[in-house]
Order: sequence, then C-alpha cells, then structure tokens
Amino acid sequence: MQTTFPRLLLKHAAERPDAPAMREKEYGIWQAHSWAGMAALVEHIAYGLHQLGLQRGEHMVVIGANRPRLYATMLAAQSLGAIPIPLYQDAVATECVFPITNADVRFAFAEDQEQVDKLLEIRDRCPDLAHLVYDDPRGLRNYAEPGLMSLDALIESGQALAASQPAFLRAEIDKTSPNDVAAMFFTSGTTGNPKGVVHTHNTLLDRARAGAEFDKLTASEEVLAYLPPAWIGQNIFSYAQWLACGYVVNCPEDASTVTIDLKEIGPTYYFAPPRVFEGLLTSVMIRMEDASRAKRGMFNFFMKVAKRVGPDRMNGQALGLADTLLYRLGDLLVYGPLRNNLGFSRVRVAYTAGEAIGPDLFTFYRSIGINLKQLYGSTETAVFVCLQPDDQARADTVGVPIQGVQIKVAENGEILVKSAGLLKEYYKNPAATAEVLDASGWYHTSDAGFIDARGHLKIIDRVKDVGRIKGGEHDGALFAPKYVENKLKFFPHIKEVVAYGDGREKVCVFINIDFNAVGNWAERHNLPYAGYTDLAQKPEVYQLVRECVEKVNADLSADALLAGSQVSRFLVLHKELDADDGELTRTNKVRRGFIAEKYQPLIEALYGGKTEQFIETVVKFEDGRSGSVSATLKISEAKTFAPVKAAA
Repeated sequence: MQTTFPRLLLKHAAERPDAPAMREKEYGIWQAHSWAGMAALVEHIAYGLHQLGLQRGEHMVVIGANRPRLYATMLAAQSLGAIPIPLYQDAVATECVFPITNADVRFAFAEDQEQVDKLLEIRDRCPDLAHLVYDDPRGLRNYAEPGLMSLDALIESGQALAASQPAFLRAEIDKTSPNDVAAMFFTSGTTGNPKGVVHTHNTLLDRARAGAEFDKLTASEEVLAYLPPAWIGQNIFSYAQWLACGYVVNCPEDASTVTIDLKEIGPTYYFAPPRVFEGLLTSVMIRMEDASRAKRGMFNFFMKVAKRVGPDRMNGQALGLADTLLYRLGDLLVYGPLRNNLGFSRVRVAYTAGEAIGPDLFTFYRSIGINLKQLYGSTETAVFVCLQPDDQARADTVGVPIQGVQIKVAENGEILVKSAGLLKEYYKNPAATAEVLDASGWYHTSDAGFIDARGHLKIIDRVKDVGRIKGGEHDGALFAPKYVENKLKFFPHIKEVVAYGDGREKVCVFINIDFNAVGNWAERHNLPYAGYTDLAQKPEVYQLVRECVEKVNADLSADALLAGSQVSRFLVLHKELDADDGELTRTNKVRRGFIAEKYQPLIEALYGGKTEQFIETVVKFEDGRSGSVSATLKISEAKTFAPVKAAA
C-alpha cells in the first residue's frame, strides 16, 4: 500500500508507542527515543517551522551527523509538504552554495556551530537563506545573526501553536500524496556542478520495502547510522527502511567512537562502502602483526581453513566431517572472537555498495561467517536494483534484479534499468533528465556490464571509463581502471589508487599508502620517518608497494580479458587524495579526470620513462587555510607477466 513518511511515523507511534525508534549516544550513555516520543518531537518542530513560514513544496537544507533531532526535522518538513535536502556535513562552505541557490532554499537546519559558521560564511551568496535553526548551542551563545534560532526555541514555539491548533498538522499530513516529492539528494558532482535528484515518497518507500522483503527485515533489526545522511545509501537504510520496517536506528556519539559503538550495539543489519570494510580489515592485520608468534601462527592456519571452506559454508554447501570440525574449532578460537572484536557478532545481513569491493576482501568477511553481500543501485534508482541472495553471494557479481526491477543491456554494454524507484527528475535540469531517462522509461546507468548465465549482474566499470590499450604487446586489450584499482586496494598497505591506460600502450598508477598501516609496518622494521610525505618516498615502502602491484599483475595475467591491464609503472603520491582538495567526491570516489589534470606532470613522467619527478601541490587545511606540499617523487617499474593460456 502506498503511503508517506509522516504517515508511517504516526502508524508506528499508534501501534507501539513505547517501543524504541532511535537511540543516540550522549556522554557515553545510550539514550532511547520511543516512537511516541519521536512523533511528538516531529509535531512540535513542524508547528515551529510552520510558524516561521515554511511552505508546501519549499526546500529545506538539513546538514549534520545522524541524530534523532535531525531525522525529526526532516520528518517535520515532510509533514508540512516541504522537501528536505540533506547536505554533507564535511563539505566546505563553498560546496553548499550551489545546492542552496539552485533549490531556492530559505530554511536550513544546522547541527552545531561548525555548520552554522559554514552557512553564515556563504550567506551573502545565498540571498534567499533567511532562517537558520541550530541544534547544539555550544559556542553559539553570543551569535546575533538575523534569522538564527535554536531548535529548542523552535520546539517551544511549536508546542504553543500545537496546543491552539491541534488538528492543523494532521490535515497537512493528509494532504500529501505518495507521489509528491519527498526529498532531494545532490549527486557528488564528479564532472561539474552536482545535480539535484528528485524522489517522491513512493519511489523511496517502494525500494525500501522491496529490499526489506528480499532480506526478510523486521522491526527487531538494529542498525548503526554512522555514514553521512546526505548519502542516499545511509538515508535509505536509516530513514526510508527505518520507517518502512520500524526497526531501531542507533546514532553514534562521534565519528571517532563508531568502532566502539559498533561493538556495543551489535547491529543485525549493517551497511558500509568498501572503504570501511578495508579499514576494519587493515586494523585487524595491524593487530595481528603485533601479536605473538603463536597467535599469528594460529590465526594464519585457521584463516587458510576459512578461506578454503568458509564461502562454501556460507553458500549452504555441505562440508566434509574433517572440514566441519576444523571450521568449528576455528570459529571457537579465531572467527568468533574476530567477529565480536569487529562488532559483527549479531550481524544477520551486511551489505556493501557505492563501488566494487575487492574479491579477496569480500571473501575474507564471508569466510569468517559474516553474511556480507553486494548490492547495486544509485541515487537515481533509490539504491535497490540488484541484491545478492544469501546463498548466492559472489565477489564478481552484484546480485539479481529484485522485485519490481527490469534490466536490459544496450548495444554498447550500458546497463538500463526500469523500476518504481527511479528518480522523478533532475531538479531544474531537463536536459540532464532526458539524457538518463528515455521516452520508454528506461534509466541509463552509465555502467557497463552484462547478465551472466545464472541471472546475476556483472559490472565491469563506468561506460566512459572502460577503454583499450593502444600499441605495444597488448594492443586493443580491454582496460578497466576501477577493476585494477580495487584489486590493489585490497592490500592493507594501499589506501587509494588511480589507474591510467586508456589509449596508451601500458597501464600506470598513482598510489596512496595507508599511513596507519605503513607507519605501523615502518615502526616494526625500525624505519624512521618524519610524516606522510617522507614515509611515502622511502625505498623500503616502494619495495613493499611493488610486491603488492606484482601480485595483482600475476592475478591479472590469468584473466584473458584483462591481462593487458597489468601495471607497468607506478609512483606513490606525496599527499593523501582528499575531497577538500577536489580529488575525491564526498562519497570518496576518485575524480580521475580532475586528478589527471592536476597531476599532469606526473603522468607525463610515468609515460615518459623518467625515474623521478618534482611536484608541488596546493592543499587545503581543516581550518580553511591553504598551503603547499612539494616533493620529488620516485617512479618505479613493476614486473608484468605473460598472459596465462587456458588449458585445452
């Protein structure tokens, strides 16, 4: 049955008023908010916003971390027929200008002083921005900006109005149709200004329910909301599915406490991009390197057992008696304690999405008994397009089309999607809308892939990024940069990779080391260093990275399709790629074209046969100041391998 977000809130509040809807950690203590409490909070905020003049169809920016009061503000805006727009809380002030001006925003909710300062900084460029409501009052006592008020004051005024007009809000909620616009999400803007993706209540809730039915989600699930609410992945899991299923959403105290909070909550339903799973595995490997020889030996032995039989066990295949007993012993001594240490002891379903995950990384988690699966979707499809059944999770696919989804592959290999979850439009951008939504209702994903014999979708790369090697011994060979990058990023010492090779005779890459992992390695090997730039250029670090690159090359040589994508030369960058410097999107996707322009001298050096290259780069610091980092970067060769011919 079609409905809206505010109606679902009222339904939960009526049917189980005292059940916990959300929890937040404050001063080290988890505080619960019941469904009835959330409904009352939403009501008072909505009345307060109405009193300030928020109109049906208007946009309201919401910027901050996951908090019950942030979600309540979004629900309050939707209750009045207005449209919340979550923005990334780590975005710099200038990045907020386009969304606010493009959507004619008059109202903004800001979590704390940092976000208020950001909005005040750009207020002269956002002339319509009249009302700023903040939640956390710390540091804001002496602010006297026009239109600035605390959420507590707004709630207080809303309570008074609710007492005098008790029927008003319910009437406003009843006016809203499931096909009315519910929210707008801005894309990451990898090539120019971001686009506002318009979604209705129905598009978001249809996909939320389809995903819930696929994985048999219930009101008893526990979810940890720690990723930016502006990312539609987090928004679907902790907002749309929260209201569709009625489970509990838990908000950590701070980004720095997420790993502790994960262990305390023990979520049953978990979602993270590959980068998070990479970070968790890196922390495990660092700890194991510091463990005693006996513990390392036990860990390595049972991990070999897990890698050999764990995935088959997760996929429901029968194991022999010896393997069953060995795995049970490993679960007692290694896998169980490891899941508990990661905070995954209760996870029933875990998903990764946003970009492809390395096959070895994927296998690691499934081998120790974590039901990690991949999904395929995007902001424009309200996330859920393809999901992996529990017994069919594979590293090289993103699952099968779920209920209500049709998929076809265009002649150029592009994946086309049709479902009830497709965007209504790109806001104020009919040309861009027409590019992705054709007259027959098919959404053009820009991803290249195919449906395999088992009905699973395989994604190769972005259509525009899939290229060909030109010249040399691999002339005409397929080049899939994302595939190469992900294989390298499995190694705990490598954090980020940018691969180039389209139209060239060989593949060359930029590499970011993982400073924590390599720093730990350097300390154990008595290798002194003075910071990231110094550590990155150590000959010993280059040897460490070269070994990783050559292992990937050996793997690629066994793939007839991608043997030409082996890395011939590489360098380790002198700085970490950063969203504040424009090198990554806010969802941490590499902006390959921007990086190529910014570091053109390095690309020329890689392909020109040089052994080193000086580079000076402008960087932005956290306090807003600019500076520069310079270094002479070494350029290294990597061994490549002849393609392995299939047996006759």
